[in-house]
Amino acid sequence: MSTMTETARCVTAGVDTHRDVHMVAVLDERGSQLGCEPFAADPAGYRKALAWVRSFGPVQRIGVEGTGSYGAGLTRYLHNQRVDVVEVSCPDRQRRRSHGKSDPVDAVAAARAAQSGEASAQPKTRTGNVEAIRALRVVRRSAAHSRIDSINQMRALLVTGPEQLRESFRDTTIWRMVTAAARLRPGDPTTPAGATKFALRELAKRIQGLEEEINRLDAIIRPLVKATAPALIARHDLGPDTAGALLVSAGDNPERLHKESAFALM
Repeated sequence: MSTMTETARCVTAGVDTHRDVHMVAVLDERGSQLGCEPFAADPAGYRKALAWVRSFGPVQRIGVEGTGSYGAGLTRYLHNQRVDVVEVSCPDRQRRRSHGKSDPVDAVAAARAAQSGEASAQPKTRTGNVEAIRALRVVRRSAAHSRIDSINQMRALLVTGPEQLRESFRDTTIWRMVTAAARLRPGDPTTPAGATKFALRELAKRIQGLEEEINRLDAIIRPLVKATAPALIARHDLGPDTAGALLVSAGDNPERLHKESAFALM
C-alpha cells in the first residue's frame, strides 16, 4: 500500500492599513482568496489577525501597506513574531479615484503583490537608535521651520512698519534684530506703532524659545548620531544633521538595502 505525505499549504496575506482598523486578506499558493477580515489596529488586533492568518496554514509572507505610518505597529509586531514582512506601495491615487476605494480589494492586492514578488522591499524595523533619531528630528525640523517663518514675519512687519521703527533695524543682522526686538517696549499696543512693536517682541521671544528648543534637541541628537554611526560622522564634510538624515533614510536595519536603487526608494 502506497502512502502519500501531505504538505501543509503555505499562505500569503496582505494588509490594507488604517488608523483604527486593518483589513487583512489571505491567499493560498495558487492565488485563490481564502478570506478577508477586518481587525483592530492595536496589539490585541495584531495578535488576532496573525492567529487568523495562521489558521489557514504556514505563513510564507505578509505584505503590509503603509509600514511607515498606520502599519508601523503591525509591522513591528510581525517582525517580533519572526514573520517575513514586505512593504507594499499604496495604490495609485488616480486608480483609486477612477475605480473607487475598497479596503478588501486593496488588501487582496497587497497579498498578490507580496506573493508575486512585485512587493519585495523590507520595511524598517523602527526598534533602535535610528528610530529615536527620527522622532527627535521630526520635532527639530518643525522648530527650525517655525523659526524661519517667525523671522520672515518680523521682516515683513518691519517693511510695512513705521519709518522710525524700520530705520532703527536697518542693516542689522538677524540675531541682533531678534535680540533688540525682544527688548522693545510697545507702549500702547492699540496704536499702529505700539502694535507693531508688540508683535515684533512676541515674534522675537518665540524665536528665542525655538532656538533654545533646537539646542536642547541637538544636545541629544548629535551624541546619538555619533554613537550610532561613528564612521559616518568621521567622514569629511559630513555633519550630524546630514548623517542623521542618512541614518533615518536607511533605518535601523540598513542590511535590507542591497543596492542603490533600493536606497533611492526610501
